[in-house]
Amino acid sequence: MDLNTVSEGIKATGQVHIVRMNAEGVVLEERNVKNLVVTAGKNYIAQKMVATTNTPTAMTHMGIGTNSTAPLPENTALGAQTTRQLLTGNSVTANSITYTANFPAGQGDGAITEAGIFNAASSGTMLCRTVFPVVNKGSGDIISITWVITVS
Repeated sequence: MDLNTVSEGIKATGQVHIVRMNAEGVVLEERNVKNLVVTAGKNYIAQKMVATTNTPTAMTHMGIGTNSTAPLPENTALGAQTTRQLLTGNSVTANSITYTANFPAGQGDGAITEAGIFNAASSGTMLCRTVFPVVNKGSGDIISITWVITVS
């Protein structure tokens, strides 16, 4: 076998768990959806593999929005972001990283249909984007998102 013709097919995929709760913490709805690691996100991963400093900046924020246009590799932002929150946690286990964020009452309310992970409070590099059926976030509701990215 010629080792120069072997392709490992490394890929980055994601799974997103969305939970909407009322002000008392009662779960009103849950969703599990897949995501797209966008081209900018793949470039980011490659750059981090050779980084000797904190450049590019680590992923720090998650955003939600109201645009339901299907994710495309060339996406660099959400279609209609309503809010962006600082990640409440991240952890690495083997070949996966888990990001978590909470969107409290009064933040990003509306018919939420998209989410993304970013390395800045505004603008910045988008790692991945997902769209999903409407999650109606009322003014007293809380949305918690757990996002697992796996490199395989």
